[in-house]
Amino acid sequence: MDHAEILARLETVIAGRLGGDPAASYVARLHARGLGKIAQKVGEEATETVIAALTGDDAELTGEAADLLFHLLVLLGARGIAIDAVLGELLRREGTSGIVEKASRSS
Repeated sequence: MDHAEILARLETVIAGRLGGDPAASYVARLHARGLGKIAQKVGEEATETVIAALTGDDAELTGEAADLLFHLLVLLGARGIAIDAVLGELLRREGTSGIVEKASRSS
């Protein structure tokens, strides 16, 4: 299976659970607590990913990175932003120096 397909499938599952029963779904529970809580979870997972990168083994980093991607998809879903938009932005940036791309955003 294509990696983009995996993200799209997960995005579909998350979308189906956003308005679901908070007692039965972690995604629904997060969504019910609001965008701030979802954003907080992304921050926590990002921190855990950084810690795993610095002190953990490859398996730990892989697991934390998966948690981070999952929570990022929940955040994007809550805001109504499709993963295709993010992938499209990455495609747009392909071949552009990171220094040049960053400079273009600060103008």
